[in-house]
Amino acid sequence: MEGAPLVVSLGDPAGVGPELIAAAWAARAEHDLPPFVVAGGAEILSAAARSRGLAVPVREVIGAAEALDHFDHALPVLAGADGDYTPGQPSHAGAQLALASLEEAARLVVDGEAAALVTAPIAKARLAEVGFDHPGQTEFVAAACGYDPGDAVMMLAGPHLRAVPLTVHLALAEVPARLTAEMIERKARIVAMALARDFGLPAARLAVAGLNPHAGEEGRMGDEEARIIAPAIAHLRAEGLDVTGPHPADALFTPRARETYDAALCMYHDQALIPLKALDFDEGVNVTLGLPVIRTSPDHGTAFAIAGTGQAHPGAMIAAIRMAGDCVLRRLGLYDD
Repeated sequence: MEGAPLVVSLGDPAGVGPELIAAAWAARAEHDLPPFVVAGGAEILSAAARSRGLAVPVREVIGAAEALDHFDHALPVLAGADGDYTPGQPSHAGAQLALASLEEAARLVVDGEAAALVTAPIAKARLAEVGFDHPGQTEFVAAACGYDPGDAVMMLAGPHLRAVPLTVHLALAEVPARLTAEMIERKARIVAMALARDFGLPAARLAVAGLNPHAGEEGRMGDEEARIIAPAIAHLRAEGLDVTGPHPADALFTPRARETYDAALCMYHDQALIPLKALDFDEGVNVTLGLPVIRTSPDHGTAFAIAGTGQAHPGAMIAAIRMAGDCVLRRLGLYDD
């Protein structure tokens, strides 16, 4: 990747992250994955690979750049932080390792030593016990870049759908009060800019969902559409962006509807994530938009219940690594469409 590999954080070592990282490296040639280095956990990764019956040689390296020399024949892992592999048994020590890996991986990408960041799944409650005070990894990466968390936009992307939750980790009852025309407009601009820069869509079509059933049905089921969402769409269209809506959410994700837009902007977390996971669970990627660095993550959790059993599918991890590499190439002007 032009002199710098991607960096992958370990995630919770008791979850499926380590085994899926190992599985992704084992499938690197099949999926034409870019070189990557893992931020710590060499022994854990070796044990996780063995749990899946994978022959994955692990090579400890001192710096990210050294990974480029070894990636073809061994999984490069930054020397240092490590622990015991206890799948399905999260612990305080494991959370400390997950946080240390995330911090080091973020530092590498912010400092330019890594071309992009891929984060394996964490358990937020566990990390909170060891000092993690962010709602999620998206906000953590924004803070590492010196950005306001509100300027980092989460997009879930798969082969069949790109969906953006405009509000994320909120109780559903709090959502209406958080919606403003200004917020919708700011995030829509970030999405449009990122789709042009990182996804090769210079004239992206954005479809905006309504909040209420039937998009409010002319005020009979709520007034947020007329009072907040429609004025935001009008302002964006006046700026020249291709934005439509507010659309009834129950019809926005049908096959024919999905042909009419490049990304759906949704009012709350589950409105975006339910259709994405229903359509693209094994290939869904969480990508952070609006930051100077590229960050992706598989769109699933730690899955403690199946960690170490070989049941976890590596598709989303592979897709996250591949998408991060593609975004790097597009920013460098090297992507071959």
